[in-house]
Amino acid sequence: MKKVGYLFGLVLLSGASWAQVTVSEGYVRATPPMGPNTAVFMQLENNGDRELALVAVQSPQAEKAELHTVLEQEGVMRMREVERIAVPAGERVSLQPGGLHIMLLGVKQPLAAGDEVSLELRWDNGDTEQLTLPVRDIRAPSQAAAGHDHQH
Repeated sequence: MKKVGYLFGLVLLSGASWAQVTVSEGYVRATPPMGPNTAVFMQLENNGDRELALVAVQSPQAEKAELHTVLEQEGVMRMREVERIAVPAGERVSLQPGGLHIMLLGVKQPLAAGDEVSLELRWDNGDTEQLTLPVRDIRAPSQAAAGHDHQH
């Protein structure tokens, strides 16, 4: 059943020709041991003739979802919530580790590689988009094998 849901998500993503913004390469990071939060990464490509902005995200699998960026302040990288992620007309924006991303806070159950996460993206023009993304374990192989996840 997981494959059917994942394939449906891919069809939903690639088949939405009406959508001004195309979502690709999306995945959710597996939750760390004892960690209630995780991040979502993807590519957003605006095929339209005007800027759109991602302004909210929801997931039934998390208490809360926030838009975030990572900024350097006094030589230290810090994560900060942002109100919107702009996707200029004709351009691609990467949501990736160390940069813009979506945080899922208060994940209701641990997420492991092979699981799936449902998301709803809300755009500044009022449109919404339903996604189903795969969960990946992106820790280094030695960390994954040992079950360690260092948070700084």
